[in-house]
Amino acid sequence: MGIADGELSAAEAGLQAWLDRGFHGEMDYMAAHGLKRSRPADLVPGTVRIISARLDYFPPASADPRSVLADAAAAYVSRYALGRDYHKVLRGRLQTLAERIGSEIGEHRYRVFSDSAPVLEVALAAKSGLGWRGKHTLLLNRQHGSWFFLGEIYTDLPLPVDLPETDHCGTCQACIDVCPTQAIIAPYSLDARRCISYLTIELKGSIPPDLRPLLGNRIYGCDDCQLVCPWNRFAQTASLPDFSVRNGLDSARLLDLFTWSETDFNDRLAGSPIRRIGHERWLRNIAVALGNAPPSPEIRTALGTRLNHPSAIVREHVAWALAQQQADTPPA
Repeated sequence: MGIADGELSAAEAGLQAWLDRGFHGEMDYMAAHGLKRSRPADLVPGTVRIISARLDYFPPASADPRSVLADAAAAYVSRYALGRDYHKVLRGRLQTLAERIGSEIGEHRYRVFSDSAPVLEVALAAKSGLGWRGKHTLLLNRQHGSWFFLGEIYTDLPLPVDLPETDHCGTCQACIDVCPTQAIIAPYSLDARRCISYLTIELKGSIPPDLRPLLGNRIYGCDDCQLVCPWNRFAQTASLPDFSVRNGLDSARLLDLFTWSETDFNDRLAGSPIRRIGHERWLRNIAVALGNAPPSPEIRTALGTRLNHPSAIVREHVAWALAQQQADTPPA
C-alpha cells in the first residue's frame, strides 16, 4: 500500500489529450464523468488522501501462458481472468481495511474502489510509491512486476504521503515491439482501439476485419506486453485462493468452449470477470480464434453449427472464420 494526495493535474492533461485523440474508442465512460476522474475530491467530497493498494493475481499452478499462445487449438484467456472477479475480492478487502482504520482512530469518511469508478488508478498508485507507469501504460513495481490488481480508499484523513517511485524502464521497449496489433503507438501511449483487450472485452460490435488475424487464439484479453517485460521476472504468484484457475480456462480448447450454450456460459462463469462480456461476444471471440487456427474439418463443422445463430454479430464472425478456414485449406 501507499498514500498520495489528490493533486493529479499532470495526469489530467494527459487524460484529456488521450480522449481528444479518440484513443478510448467506444469506452464512453472514460469521458462521461468530466474531471471527476482526475479530481478525487470532486468524486468523493472531503477526500484529502488516497490509499492505493495492490494485490498479486498471477494464478499458481497454471499452464505456461507462452505454451498456450503457441497452441493454436487452445484458448488464451488473460491471466487476471482465470479466477474469481477481482472487483469483489479487492473491494471487500479494502472495505475491511477501512473499517479497521475506523476502529483504531474513530469515524472517518471514505469510499473504496477497484476499477469500479472514474479513478486514475495507475496515476494514484505511482504517486503513492507503488511503482511507475511502464511504457505499456501499466504500473510496474521492481519487486513484483505488473501481475497485480489495484484498488483505492478515498479518505478524509490527512495521512502522511509517500514518495513516488522513479521510472525504471530505461531504453527497453520490449512491450512496444511485441504488441500483436501495435496498439502501443509510443512509449506510455496506448491506442485502445487496437488493443486486443479492448477488442475482445470492451468492444460490443464487430471486430475490425484487418485486426482479426492478429488476435491469434486470444479470446479474452491479452498479456503479451506483460509476458515480455523484464520486470516480471520478479513477479509473485497470487496468495489468495480466489485467483486460482477455474473451469480449466488456463489451457481450455477452443472447440470445447465454442460448444457452450448461453446457460453453460452463465453457470460456469458465475463469479468470473469474463461473464460481463456475455455469451454473444464470447462466441464472437472464439469464432475469430477458430478462423485463425490451422484448417481442419472439425473446426469447419463446429463453425457450421453457429452459422444461423440469432446474433448478427456471431453470424458475421463465424462466416469470416469459415472463409479463413476454407481459404487456407489445401486442394484435395
